[in-house]
Amino acid sequence: YMGVKGGLVVLVADDPGPISSQTEQDTRTFAAFSKVPVFDPSGTQEAYEMIQEAFAFSEKYQTPVLLRPTTRVSHGYASIQVKDPEEYQTHIPEGFVKDSSRWVIFPRLSNINHRKIEERNASLSHILSAYERNRIYPADQRFQEKTDGIRRGIASGGFSFTYAMEALQSLAAKSCDNQLLDGKVGEKGLPAPLFKVSTPFPFPEDAAVTFLSGLDEVLCVEELDPVIERELVYVCGKHHLNTKIYGKLSGHMPLSGENSLQDVKERIAAFLKIELPVKEPVQLPKLPVRPPVLCAGCPHRASFFAVKQAMQGKKTIFCGDIGCYTLGNAMPLDMVDTCLCMGAGLGIAQAISHLDKETACFAFVGDSTFFASAIPGVVNAVYNQAEMTLVVLDNSTTAMTGHQPHPGTGRTMMGDVVAAVDTEQVLRGIGLRYVKTVNPLEHQLAVETVKEAVKEPGVKAIIFKSPCIAITKPQGKMQVSSAACIGCKKCIRSLGCPALVFENGKAAIDASQCTGCGLCAQICPTGAILDPGKGGRQDD
Repeated sequence: YMGVKGGLVVLVADDPGPISSQTEQDTRTFAAFSKVPVFDPSGTQEAYEMIQEAFAFSEKYQTPVLLRPTTRVSHGYASIQVKDPEEYQTHIPEGFVKDSSRWVIFPRLSNINHRKIEERNASLSHILSAYERNRIYPADQRFQEKTDGIRRGIASGGFSFTYAMEALQSLAAKSCDNQLLDGKVGEKGLPAPLFKVSTPFPFPEDAAVTFLSGLDEVLCVEELDPVIERELVYVCGKHHLNTKIYGKLSGHMPLSGENSLQDVKERIAAFLKIELPVKEPVQLPKLPVRPPVLCAGCPHRASFFAVKQAMQGKKTIFCGDIGCYTLGNAMPLDMVDTCLCMGAGLGIAQAISHLDKETACFAFVGDSTFFASAIPGVVNAVYNQAEMTLVVLDNSTTAMTGHQPHPGTGRTMMGDVVAAVDTEQVLRGIGLRYVKTVNPLEHQLAVETVKEAVKEPGVKAIIFKSPCIAITKPQGKMQVSSAACIGCKKCIRSLGCPALVFENGKAAIDASQCTGCGLCAQICPTGAILDPGKGGRQDD
């Protein structure tokens, strides 16, 4: 409601599938809910250009703007045209100018601004109809002669538009006796008009009316929510158009998940009554199952295993969080009982501690997530006298999402060296009396620390500190003495480390993956796993 003075663009990468997220939320729906414009790029080059346009739009209309690249845009690689430095726009900040009628939000100002926002968005609907990226690609009328006389069109946006355009171009080549119109398949050679919606909110209503006029049926191709479909239904009702709108709500498109080119092509072909040639199914060999696992030498494996060993035979719950350590749910560790969202493990663990006094409750959280989402949960646990153990898995980075720094690393996003925020001091400042920092790769010490912590009353914390293997150099390679190895597989069955394999009835080390962390050597019952760098040698 307050708006912005400088440009503010919030990039939200939607994850249809979902491929690596917990939900398939649609930012377009959130944009309408929050009354904020949203731009929906259809490819890599357009994303580069559109974010600049979004900033200009934000500054001109003094509103935050959302940019919504979905997975295929975010993961896309392409050669793009970029601006030269002399083409950059440079702004000199004016600084904060006092104006309590704008920057102090009271109910009266909210009421006034709410009305302004509604009026602005109604105006933007007309303005965005002229936006060059909200575009109608016309159909070649010669295709109409091959159909049943019903005039059909396609509406799409985001990366689904790229699929729709490619599908229509491919279908055009297969129509008219496989003869390309005018020698090529381009924008004018489409078998049906295509409406590209690049700003789902505010919806370009005028452009939609122009597109719908003269059409009998329209298929909406989009991912996640039926945003375009609902808007077109609304436009038809408002302007008394007889066009029938199809999509997710009508069962013509999938209600969830990610679109694919082949699926979009088949659905558009069925909608346009274009027969596709029947292809013999290709018999492909089954791919090997490769579930994601913690890296060889990952300190999180050592942390989970220490807690598991310490709590053997006791009633426990292990509440996980978002990060690499979510992979601790896999066998043989099996150390993640719950995982919801960043910081939720703390809330779940302390809630269960109040409900079930007999259960030892653990909450695992990474060092990055600790600063981002966990501190309020720790405060709440201390304040409400929970009985739980917080385990901070400190690997000195934000490993899962790109190794960006966080307040505990002593380096800013801009590369400046600063004083690191000390996790242990933060916890003691909150009120925890028991806080210990341990290297999880010192297995016996880690196990004893866990046993000691659970005996303490209230909220206690263990910081398992050891750097991520991606930011440190390997310490050497472990070796196995075939003479000493009895083939019990304890190392493999207990740890699940991808560097541990079983060959010819004996444990073996995959030297291409081993980092020399030494955890396996500490649990081998016969001492068959050796560390050459620490005086051990292969004796056979």
